[in-house]
Amino acid sequence: MKQIWAPWRMKFINAKKTKGCVFCRKLKEKKDSENLVLYRGKKMSVIMNLYPYNNGHLMVVPNRHTAEFSSLTDEELLELMKLTGFAMESLKKSCKPGGFNVGINLGKAAGAGIKNHLHVHIVPRWVGDGNFMPVVGRTKVIAESLCETYKKLKKVIRQRRT
Repeated sequence: MKQIWAPWRMKFINAKKTKGCVFCRKLKEKKDSENLVLYRGKKMSVIMNLYPYNNGHLMVVPNRHTAEFSSLTDEELLELMKLTGFAMESLKKSCKPGGFNVGINLGKAAGAGIKNHLHVHIVPRWVGDGNFMPVVGRTKVIAESLCETYKKLKKVIRQRRT
């Protein structure tokens, strides 16, 4: 059997599991760096994915708890789209991807890992990022730590919003 060592995962494995919505908790705690919250808007926020598909995997999340796309107001929909664009522009400047996958998984059947709080995924892509590891080793390689990516993005976001 092949093994890849990931000792940092023990913190997650041994951590006390909390009840309730992870997004609501992160937004309520006001520990943005620790919770990977990059930007707080009036109706939406930008959060890094703790378990990314690629470096810089971001999510735009409503500040209020909702799972239903149809429940979003016109103001929320506008900010959702604007922040999605803002996040992509910030990633272009900080990480220089060649493209993006953007999507929403609504419901368990659609692959939503967090099905009770709507969120838009923004996954930066580079030519060749689908290298041999996922195909041969069934393992995804994330080339940079979340902390380093957070620092890069936070710097760009501060510059763009001031």
